[in-house]
Amino acid sequence: MNERVKPVYLEEKLEEIRADGHQEYRSKSLPTWCPGCGYFSMAEGLTVALNRLEIPFKDVVTVSGIGCASRFPFFVSTYGFHTLHGRVLPVATGVKIGNDDLTVIAVGGDGDAFAIGGGHIPHAARRNVDMTYLVFDNGIYGLTKGQTSPTSALGFKTSSTPYENGDVPLNPLMMLLSYGASWVGQAYAGHPHHLADMITQAISHRGFSFLRILSPCVTFDKTNNTYANLNVNVRDLPEDHDTSDLMAAMAQAQHNDHPALGVYFEHDRATLGQVMGATSKRAGGD
Repeated sequence: MNERVKPVYLEEKLEEIRADGHQEYRSKSLPTWCPGCGYFSMAEGLTVALNRLEIPFKDVVTVSGIGCASRFPFFVSTYGFHTLHGRVLPVATGVKIGNDDLTVIAVGGDGDAFAIGGGHIPHAARRNVDMTYLVFDNGIYGLTKGQTSPTSALGFKTSSTPYENGDVPLNPLMMLLSYGASWVGQAYAGHPHHLADMITQAISHRGFSFLRILSPCVTFDKTNNTYANLNVNVRDLPEDHDTSDLMAAMAQAQHNDHPALGVYFEHDRATLGQVMGATSKRAGGD
């Protein structure tokens, strides 16, 4: 196996603890993304968040599917599971059910999440599985050389839509809000400090947290959807936005032309683990 992408197992990761007791959550494997890709900000944001929360890496599991984000578990010093295309959430759910004490982080792109994997999202959300789902949304299939994805904009020209994309893009925020996710937020790869704050909040939430991370593809997106133009269009959620108001969150989620960054919705309710524990007690289990 190529040494550059060789998996780093836990025994090797033990050597990455600093003398002062802090942990190095970045592994020795080098990311293979294109120069300038926003995914580098996401990798850094997650490691910053884990350091802030001081979660031992032996208690963290990172699960990925297929796509540009799929090798993410190789780049962080946690347990990792590089699974099948679109099957991130079922595997991550199984990990969490197997050991409720683990911090489970699922990662994927817009194609992996909303195309082949789209059928799993409503069930993970409505069951309130205690995990964090980071979706790196670049609006394109980057790994397979730039085809239209479920979140590609109308009029987008790609190798699969040379005469422009005529399909209305999905609205991930509206989907997750309607599915019953108990924490929904949006960040932008071009604002790395805010991104790290959002990842920290998402992991801290008890329940199913969904963070959409906007990150235009610097290689295959030849439209005006560049970092510079997106940076002009993004905005913060209003200061008086009520994160407990589902209808207010949905109203903000409809402004795709000027996407808002921040926590859209947050609600505390029983997780899947708590429900299963209560059911076990009622059935006479331990």
